[in-house]
Amino acid sequence: MPCYKIEGVTPVVHPTAYVHPTAVLIGDVHIGPNCYVGPTACLRGDFGRIILKEGANVQDTCVMHAFPGLDAVVEKDGHIGHGAILHGCIVGEDSLVGMNAVVMDGAKIAPRSIVAATAFVKAGFTCEAESLIIGSPAKVHRKLSAEEIAWKQEGTGEYQRLTKRCLATLEECEPLTKAEANRPQVDAGTTQPKQ
Repeated sequence: MPCYKIEGVTPVVHPTAYVHPTAVLIGDVHIGPNCYVGPTACLRGDFGRIILKEGANVQDTCVMHAFPGLDAVVEKDGHIGHGAILHGCIVGEDSLVGMNAVVMDGAKIAPRSIVAATAFVKAGFTCEAESLIIGSPAKVHRKLSAEEIAWKQEGTGEYQRLTKRCLATLEECEPLTKAEANRPQVDAGTTQPKQ
């Protein structure tokens, strides 16, 4: 993977974490146990510290960065959807930030909350635990149901299983020119899309 130290500070990746070879890690980045970092994600710890705690995932094309003196943190079992941008914010334990959402400096997403896809969370935003956060600018819409929290947890579990699958079997290869007979399918998982 492209991994760079700056001013002598080198990224740290726990051996049970999976970081895709096209993801970029720069400087003061800490990736904890059982984390997943997807293709072309960029975690830039060249100003503030970037922290992924145990079981967190940061999916394809996500960006994490921060101003000096601020950290960008995804707490335990945090789930960051494709294309999201986290800048100097804290995503609480067991929370989800939806695809292409933006969470700005000093914002604190409370535990077990969901930031909807494409939401724009302004600097300094705060909320109560188990909030559904939607809009641009984002606001708390309502409290999440137990079913919605369970759905989020099931999806995060799939990414934790994907971490293990990638560590065990993912390898670079050349494409085939034709599909082989009796072609196997990849493990489809168990999570169903939210309706």
